[in-house]
Amino acid sequence: MSWSEEFLPSVIGVATLVAITTAVLWGFRTPRYFAPALAVLRGALQLALISIILSGVITDPLWVALALFVMFSVAALTASGRIGWNLWHVGLVFTAMALGIAVTLAVTFITGAIEFSSRYALAIGGIVIGNAMMTATLAGRRFMEVTDERWETVEGWLALGATPRQATRELTRLAVHSALIPSTDQTKTTGLVTLPGAFVGAIFGGVSPLEAGRFQIVVLAAIMAAGSITAIVVVSGLAPVRTRPAVPT
Repeated sequence: MSWSEEFLPSVIGVATLVAITTAVLWGFRTPRYFAPALAVLRGALQLALISIILSGVITDPLWVALALFVMFSVAALTASGRIGWNLWHVGLVFTAMALGIAVTLAVTFITGAIEFSSRYALAIGGIVIGNAMMTATLAGRRFMEVTDERWETVEGWLALGATPRQATRELTRLAVHSALIPSTDQTKTTGLVTLPGAFVGAIFGGVSPLEAGRFQIVVLAAIMAAGSITAIVVVSGLAPVRTRPAVPT
């Protein structure tokens, strides 16, 4: 099968889907309606590059570790930008994600839930990093939004003598809960509403459905653990506010 026969239908399908997405958002006058199209283009280029690179280094622990470090750095910087770019936010997000991911992967491999090997470290590491990035973004943005919405209440607590952290305690809990909703819904509907990529990919790779299911539930538990730790550290770092936060756009 030639290159065109193998990839051309995918290119046409993706281009059509991107065109539909852009047209719908443009028609609704959504700000930055072209962002999803650029995201797909960037994702395609990055996947092509990483596929070429990993085909030769996936069995080398040092290269896999470097790949995970690059993934983590890009994810942390992306989440930092989403909650407002400054050095404090960068340090906070890096710390939160590093702690959540490190604890989760350590437990996963030490307990033997998943075999500790280069390919599995890359697979589950990439998934956990990506979801930790999403949770960090949601937690930080939701905390800022709800604090802005309820600033009069926060000011009231401060006027009564509460510390900045005490004045936003309930808001931090609400932000963590909101940030974990996507991961929670994904986990509880797995097998009924969605078939996760790791599960489907494992089956397509020749693994039995039972073994693929075992791998997937470990992945989902890892996502929840890393997300919980990441979200709590992020909002705890943002909690002691003394002035009304500027909600990032």
